[in-house]
Order: sequence, then C-alpha cells, then structure tokens
Amino acid sequence: MSELRELYQEVILDHGKSPRNFGRPPSVTGESHGHNPLCGDTVTIYLAVADGVVTDIGFEGRGCAISMASASMMTEMLHGKSLEEVQAMFSGFHSLVASSDPACEPGFEMPDLDKLIVLAGVREFPMRVKCATLPWHTMKAALKGESESEEITTE
Repeated sequence: MSELRELYQEVILDHGKSPRNFGRPPSVTGESHGHNPLCGDTVTIYLAVADGVVTDIGFEGRGCAISMASASMMTEMLHGKSLEEVQAMFSGFHSLVASSDPACEPGFEMPDLDKLIVLAGVREFPMRVKCATLPWHTMKAALKGESESEEITTE
C-alpha cells in the first residue's frame, strides 16, 4: 500500500508542479473565480461550451499541490464531455473525496473517475477536501454562467 500512496503522491505533485491546461483558453463562454480563505488557494476556471459539450477548458490560480492537481486533472477529464457527463463526474468526484464510502452514496458512479482516485485520500483530512473540491465547485459555477464577480468560496 505504501508504494501505491507514493505513486499517488507523485501524480499529485506532477500535476501541481506542471499543471495541464493552465491559462485562459482563446474562446470562453463561462468563467468563475474561487477562493479557499482557510488556506489561500485561488482558482479561476474558464470554459467554452458548444452544443452541450465542453469544447475547451483551462484554469489559472495558485495554491497547494492538491488544489492545483485537482484543477489540472479536472480540466483533462472534462474536455470533450457533455454537460450531463460533467454533472455526473462532479457528483462522483465529490463523493469520492468527501464520503467515507463513496460506493454507498446514492447515485454514485465512477465514469472516467479512475484517474482521479489519486485524490481520494484527502477524505481523511477534512481541510484538504476543500482544496480538492474548490476547482470543481468553481467549474460548476462557470457552467451556470455565474458572474466572475460572485466569488465561489469553500466557506
């Protein structure tokens, strides 16, 4: 199990140090800014949606390795997904990191979430759950078209 934890830690550190899809995409239909006042993480999610599909997604921000890795991995996972798939992935990810037994959560599915399993360990540390979920809640607000001035917080 120790080797598996080390592998998960390496994946998180890799995404934290070299985030994928970092930056604002050229064409954006929604954006939202999120902030975790307890640890100082900030993230802005930019996305483009056409015909019910996420055609482009990126982010900017700074924070701990967990929040940056979560944002990076989220952008990789959601690109090209339908809005229905995005909602299912949001719910599944939230259960994965926040529930003591995600498989027992009503409606829990793991569509394409296998790569995100590396973040499941944060459920043991409630303060870190907020780091991992901040990009996801911010993305959800961007999908709803909530104003950039309405900051999403973990509190």
